[in-house]
Amino acid sequence: MSNSATDRAAIPGTLWAARGRHTGPATEDVVRRTLRRHREGGDIDDFAEPLMPEGSEHRIFEARWRAVGTVMVRARLTLVPWQSRPEGYAWTLVAEAEQPWDEAWPSPATLFWPEGGSAPGYDGDWDHHPTVAGLRFRQANALPEDDKEMRRLLREAAREAWCVNLVVHEAMTPDERGRLPLARLLPPGLRHRVLEHRAAPQQLRAVNWALKVLDVEVPRGGAVLLAPDPAPDGYDRGTYSVRSVFLDGSEPTELFGAVRHFVALPRPMPRDMAQALTDLRENWTLLTVREELERERRRVAMYADALEAMTKSRDLYRQAAEEAHEALAAYRDQPAPALPLPHQRPDATRTPSALHQLTRTFERLKFSPRTPRAAPPPDDAPGGHDRTDGADRPS
Repeated sequence: MSNSATDRAAIPGTLWAARGRHTGPATEDVVRRTLRRHREGGDIDDFAEPLMPEGSEHRIFEARWRAVGTVMVRARLTLVPWQSRPEGYAWTLVAEAEQPWDEAWPSPATLFWPEGGSAPGYDGDWDHHPTVAGLRFRQANALPEDDKEMRRLLREAAREAWCVNLVVHEAMTPDERGRLPLARLLPPGLRHRVLEHRAAPQQLRAVNWALKVLDVEVPRGGAVLLAPDPAPDGYDRGTYSVRSVFLDGSEPTELFGAVRHFVALPRPMPRDMAQALTDLRENWTLLTVREELERERRRVAMYADALEAMTKSRDLYRQAAEEAHEALAAYRDQPAPALPLPHQRPDATRTPSALHQLTRTFERLKFSPRTPRAAPPPDDAPGGHDRTDGADRPS
């Protein structure tokens, strides 16, 4: 179990969220009948069924009402076919109010689903746990006799839970009033968000062995709230353990105080709950006349901004093109510069380079008019003796 929740946003106080399974037939008809009845009775302002893409098996229902007559609430129910049972549907329900949620407000679940057996067309098969078979929200669920099965059930119920998991140990076998679920005594806004598990008197050791993996323990004759998975930083498990719970039909004040404190805790939001909330906010279709007018105004403003940006871009492009054409025309109209004649060129050889000096030196050596010296005449040539030095003559 991961106890790190730093990467999760906290559940906002304006959100009411629940999920479950409907195991009976004609799920969509059950929802439609319930919504029509509440609209006719004035409990909700209106409801709608947004169109889904062709071939999609999902079904969506939206409803809008005003809590205490003033606070707008928007709710979205999504139905997905249950794979193991063709007639069953898994459902998620998220409702967001304009103010922090008040536990005295009506439960959104009872505005989409029938609440009691006296309602017309009543179908009580909507309150099954979404992933763990055999668990129901409006019942006191007896824990299995098998220890390993009990441990598996509690671990799966706590994983990524949208609801509050409450484990109650019966100190002694309760009477008929004590066997009724405690959640029925909660305020409407909390009633369908609590899943109650009951441990028989002889199961105390087994249930605490099963809860060891969740790092909590239930007192004898008391109750404990299972830690959320993942748990927020600084979560104190001891705060949500109650030593004595009397199963005599009276309201367990201390236990309900712990439930209220737990619900108000800034718990990390499960991933699928975050996705459902995003769908509610971004894909909402049931608008009031005022909301439609505001949406159209935002759309007109968006189009105006886009048009203004396009106009500015067009003007800048036009200005750049005109400047480019002017520069090109000026370049074409300007006469080419006249090249100077050789004798008009600036004397750049006044300071000759070393290579140039070396070349001129070789040219002087090659073409200078120097007369070569005459070769001496041979010895047998006439008058050759006359050329002897005076030192050879006899004195």
